Amino acid sequence: MFSRFCILRMAFLLLLPISARTAERPFPYGRIDSAKINAITLHDKSADTLETRVTEQNQRLYDSIASKTRRRAVPRMLYRLLFVRNRADTTGTLYDETHLLAPYVGKVINDIRIEREQPFASDGSWIERAGNKLHVLTRENIIRRDLLFKVGERFDPELVVRSQQLLLSRSYISDTDISVTIDPLDTMRVDIVLHTRDSWTISIDAALRSEKRTMVGLTDGNILGTGTRFTVETNFSRKDFTYGGNVLGYEMPNVLGSFFTFEVEAGRNFFEDILLLRLRKEFLKPTDYEVGVTYTDMRSKYYFIERDTSELVKARNFDLWAGWSKQIRPLRSSAFLTGRYNHGRFIERPDVAANHNPALHDHNDLLTGIGLYRERLFTTNMVYGFGTKEYVATGYKAELVSGYSWGEFDDAVYLGIGFRMGGFKRFGYLMGGFTLGSHIDHSTGAWNRSAVDVDVLWFSNLLTFRRNRIRQFLALNYTQGWNRKSGYEESIGFTDENGLQALDQYAIGTNRMVLNTETVMFTPIQPWGFRFAFFGFLDAGTLGYSANPFRNDGFASFGLGLRIKNERLIFGTLQIRLGVAFGKNGWVDSDYFSLSNTKHFDEYRFRPTRPEIVGFR
Repeated sequence: MFSRFCILRMAFLLLLPISARTAERPFPYGRIDSAKINAITLHDKSADTLETRVTEQNQRLYDSIASKTRRRAVPRMLYRLLFVRNRADTTGTLYDETHLLAPYVGKVINDIRIEREQPFASDGSWIERAGNKLHVLTRENIIRRDLLFKVGERFDPELVVRSQQLLLSRSYISDTDISVTIDPLDTMRVDIVLHTRDSWTISIDAALRSEKRTMVGLTDGNILGTGTRFTVETNFSRKDFTYGGNVLGYEMPNVLGSFFTFEVEAGRNFFEDILLLRLRKEFLKPTDYEVGVTYTDMRSKYYFIERDTSELVKARNFDLWAGWSKQIRPLRSSAFLTGRYNHGRFIERPDVAANHNPALHDHNDLLTGIGLYRERLFTTNMVYGFGTKEYVATGYKAELVSGYSWGEFDDAVYLGIGFRMGGFKRFGYLMGGFTLGSHIDHSTGAWNRSAVDVDVLWFSNLLTFRRNRIRQFLALNYTQGWNRKSGYEESIGFTDENGLQALDQYAIGTNRMVLNTETVMFTPIQPWGFRFAFFGFLDAGTLGYSANPFRNDGFASFGLGLRIKNERLIFGTLQIRLGVAFGKNGWVDSDYFSLSNTKHFDEYRFRPTRPEIVGFR
């Protein structure tokens, strides 16, 4: 207990420098010219001067190379191949669009014009020009329905920014930009022009899976420009090419402009079957509502970490949730209330008992959550992506979750709390938080299946080395459970999200602590729009059953790799990684080489979601 208290205290001290008012503080740059929206950095003047000087040097270099290659066809072709100018990836700035749009607050929106662009430049290579001809441009009404503001309404900068963030969350949109001008005939009215650039949304996927299974898939993320997504996956055996079945997926975002998303997935993969139906709407504004319903009927293999084996489990689950939030302007925050009902039944499963495999018990859970949150979006780049516009959230969320579970063998009360906050400082972005939850036996009052999870994330400001950009990342995770039972999800191991990149050693426990560090260098060379980023990593972690994490087995891994990404394509990031791992007694099983299609660093948000039970999932 003392060690858990020390870990929580350290995490709390790390979070003290973060002010919940970070996103609300005014910019120290005086009046903003309302005729033109400019990018303003949050760094000091010396940093801005260096940024400007480096940008000017890069500009002169680009101009010099362009002038020397313009006269002949082959050099001109090589220049277009290797050097692609882009507004975002030559600045590295961080700015608050909400603040920049403040001069237009309260003015009436007179007109909204949508200007759409093809995925690739019209004067690009023949491959890019052919891609534009084959691509069906996203329909204007599909883009317009994602806007949180309309003609005739008062201009609200926050809704404008959130509309852009929503558009960028769509796989068929790669970039957005917005310009606002005052109507010359009426200064109380404004005209808005929204610029969007499409992504190339047809992709082919493949995966080599266990037991010599292979998957080949085809995806169209923007069917006929409607924003709907269709995926088909075919499975076969690599051993004898036995047909294993198909899995079909369909997703329609913002159905009829209601901001509801409809999803369906169905099919068979050898011995696994899946049927998923989901309709959901998330919180989008400070005063808003959410609602969702999901039905699943699945037969798949579950991994039992305690026995290091997988077994077939067939389960049916019905999940219903809803929530409501109301902005409290004096607090510059929103109060929210959420509720959730979950019904689970297992048709096929391993042996269960009162104290064994509790995650596989039939159950009915009723949860409710209440809390406060504030979220503000800042605009930057080269955090999650490779150069296009990105939004990073600042703010906080505090939540209390309680409920009751009617189980197959026993009933229990559930109680949980969570807190998360984050913001930009002069040394970069710092975000952290914790969740703590436990089941309480209603007859004896005993606490069981308890868990605590602490996370801290930091990344540096964008540094400059010649024409390269460098960003440093650091992530700390501490997870511990006590009074756990036996079986599925009652122990934990290292995972892709909270683990060591190059470690392939089997280890389990109820106490895990992981420190991940990574240095990423974004290079300026962009052949055919593909961007290259080199990275090096050093990870360390402990895992075991002792309450003191430093008494458990310790591991470390280090290595380097390359990430390749084209922001105009729907494909994920191609990652090539080399690494080794070692433990207290020397070298351990390592994942020396890895080739994967991955999304690097998920976007963190502070807006509320459906109530969750803190566990080992």
